[in-house]
Amino acid sequence: MSGVVTGDAVVLGLRPARLPSRALALAIDLAVVWAAYLLISIGLAIATASLDEAAVTAVSIATFVLVLVGAPIAVETLSHGRSLGKLACGLRVVRDDGGPIRFRHALVRGAMGVVEILMTFGVIACIASLVSARGRRIGDVFAGTLVVRERVPAARAVPVPPPPPWLVGRFAELDLSGVPDELWLAIRQYLTRMNQLDGEVSWSLAGRLADDLVARTGTPAPAGVPAAAYLAAVVNERQAREARKAFAAAGATGSAGSGGAGSAVPAGAAFGYPAPYPGAVTPGAPSPAATTAYQAPAVRPAPATPSPPPSTPPSQAAGAGTSAEKRSGGEATPPATGFAPPA
Repeated sequence: MSGVVTGDAVVLGLRPARLPSRALALAIDLAVVWAAYLLISIGLAIATASLDEAAVTAVSIATFVLVLVGAPIAVETLSHGRSLGKLACGLRVVRDDGGPIRFRHALVRGAMGVVEILMTFGVIACIASLVSARGRRIGDVFAGTLVVRERVPAARAVPVPPPPPWLVGRFAELDLSGVPDELWLAIRQYLTRMNQLDGEVSWSLAGRLADDLVARTGTPAPAGVPAAAYLAAVVNERQAREARKAFAAAGATGSAGSGGAGSAVPAGAAFGYPAPYPGAVTPGAPSPAATTAYQAPAVRPAPATPSPPPSTPPSQAAGAGTSAEKRSGGEATPPATGFAPPA
């Protein structure tokens, strides 16, 4: 990281580009510029074949200045310090205060580049870049510029280690409203890197962070609890509260959108634990093997036989049956049994 300080006394965390990446970007730029220069020179030579020698020399000098010097200056000015080679390598030219360059910066860099790059084949530029602490060549020193890396590899996110199980939920009544975000960030960074620190350094840093947390919450830490475990438990409690708020907001939104149907929250999600994996056995529930070992055959319910209402006397029921037989031709209809009578 460089120690670039802006006018507001803010230290910028810029990564200066080193010689290998700058040399590769310069090689790409020179290849493109020289290819364009050769093509333009051949075209102008054919077009100015009828001119005298002085005119041909003037055209050649103008072509050299415009293509090899003016084109890089124009490209850096219009792209704010990103030529084709720098764009391919993830580099950019900025001012010493981290701001974008202007025409005067690009002009000074281009004019000095003729001497230290074109005339000396880059020897002076390589030596100056190796000597400089931030990899600057002479043109950067005179122009007040710096070549920095824009594409920085992102660090892999390390999860915060969980607290001991006997501390989960112990700080549910702790007031965390007075803890600033800077302290939470410092605690998270410590918990993710505590295994990389020396034992004594880790212990002292955990103690200081725990003291700051106790001063913000106004509640002393439990006796006998290590400082690192106390920090992990408090961070876990904060994550649990944020998760409960998020799930409550999602449930309220789902209820309003689906007509009162709430959304189910996975078990253990409020405490930062993942939901049970597929096939996991919930405590108290029968195991999948016991469930699939024996399956009772499906019993088909028998058709319900219509019965007369309880308030109808048996004699009236019998009379109603006789009148039904008379209306149907005097023959009683056999009950439906599902079997066809023999022909």
